[in-house]
Amino acid sequence: MRVGIDDEHHTYLEAGRIAAELGVAWVALHARTAAQFYEGKSDWSTIARLVEHLAPFGTPVLGNGDIWSGNDGIAMMRDTGCAGVVVGRGCLGRPWLFADLVRAFNGESARPLPRLFEVREVIFRHAQLLAEYFENEHRACRDLRKHMAWYLKGFRVEGDLRSRFGMVSSLSELRLLLDQLVDQPYPEAIGDAPRGRTSHGRPVTLPDGWLNDPYEFADVAGDDAGTGG
Repeated sequence: MRVGIDDEHHTYLEAGRIAAELGVAWVALHARTAAQFYEGKSDWSTIARLVEHLAPFGTPVLGNGDIWSGNDGIAMMRDTGCAGVVVGRGCLGRPWLFADLVRAFNGESARPLPRLFEVREVIFRHAQLLAEYFENEHRACRDLRKHMAWYLKGFRVEGDLRSRFGMVSSLSELRLLLDQLVDQPYPEAIGDAPRGRTSHGRPVTLPDGWLNDPYEFADVAGDDAGTGG
């Protein structure tokens, strides 16, 4: 869940309490409001407040928001007291982030950062898995296109390869393009930078009268229980 609708309607403490009273295994909080979308930095202090709020219930809190490296995960847990972290945009084009988190949680210093030749094989494996999932090679490559800029962020890519990666339509074409890349170290400073959507905040559209009575639909019983309606 997020902190709330906007700065005037924070709901996370109450929502967390309700979930804890219902016996959930854990609660995860993205430390932005819905109105913020992905604007600015996430407010980790809200995670710390939720941890304290749910401590009497023994319900673990997982933190989310601006985890770009394993070190960020350690910092969030240290600063908020959360029991773990949830990764969203941070792993876009960077699936090795999870290995980096394991490294950080294990107290190891050497980061598992791939060279470009390792990244290209991850890209190709990604494409193969998509083709198996969709059972359609062309659709798989169309889906992969949006990941290419994330995978190659910070690397030097010669000529018009970047634009051609954005138009790739088959595994054979992808392999041909990948084999034209020149190996190089991982660009740590740029590679660890924020990625994915960074859109400015936007008003949240709610159904008419939604905030008039927040408990209007809270009670479900009898024949209506469990129908999903």
